[in-house]
Amino acid sequence: MHEGTPLLLAESVTVRFGGLVAVDAVSARFDAGELVGIIGPNGAGKTTFFNAITGVQVPTSGRLLVSGDDLTGKGPHRFAAHGLARTFQTPRVFADLPVRDNIEFGLKFAGRRPRKYWLWGEEATVPWTLRDATRILQLIGLSDQAALPAGAVTPSQQRLLEIGMALATRPKMLLLDEVAAGLTESEIEEMARLIRRLRDELDLTVVWIEHAVTVLLRHVERVLVLHQGRKIADATPREVVRNPEVVEAYLGDEMVEGVS
Repeated sequence: MHEGTPLLLAESVTVRFGGLVAVDAVSARFDAGELVGIIGPNGAGKTTFFNAITGVQVPTSGRLLVSGDDLTGKGPHRFAAHGLARTFQTPRVFADLPVRDNIEFGLKFAGRRPRKYWLWGEEATVPWTLRDATRILQLIGLSDQAALPAGAVTPSQQRLLEIGMALATRPKMLLLDEVAAGLTESEIEEMARLIRRLRDELDLTVVWIEHAVTVLLRHVERVLVLHQGRKIADATPREVVRNPEVVEAYLGDEMVEGVS
């Protein structure tokens, strides 16, 4: 069914904290251009799994391959250098710096990567949309806020800014951790539409953890469901909402409505 090397392959990833197994032998494959959601109740291990697959948390056991390279046990900078960028549940922006400078910081980070070609660097393969701060601000809808301190914009704009900072590192894969938290329903819908656009226009792989499950299920193509650290489903939204184990563990019958 799959061709070629996956962008990210997690093989039986387990994370233990003392006696607690936060992630229990989870395997998952993410291919180029996919839009995948990860859902599960609180304490299901979603963020710990995210931390493991981005190098923030070293797995207790299991393997992580990024574009075929074994990065198990390597630091987050190695994962970033392989094209992974992520956001955090609490937006990490430089509050005192203008919005534009936050984006510039991400671009400088990308500039520290090894250059493949002396003249063009890696610019030749970078989408036009991500080549400078002005274009990135346009893409995420923050052009009017460019000169404001990042700490002065709304929480939803800070979330957009954090996505912009991640995009500025020119990733192949964008991992979003609850970017809809604390947003209004219309803001969540706008965020979901932006996420789809990023995937479509930039040919990104997007992996999105979200508590706003109904919105996520409407927009993603595949869903991983974690429960008590285990993966209990990995299928299309339509299949997941009809999976008895998922309904029992998490969704409840009301969730089945609205996902066709």
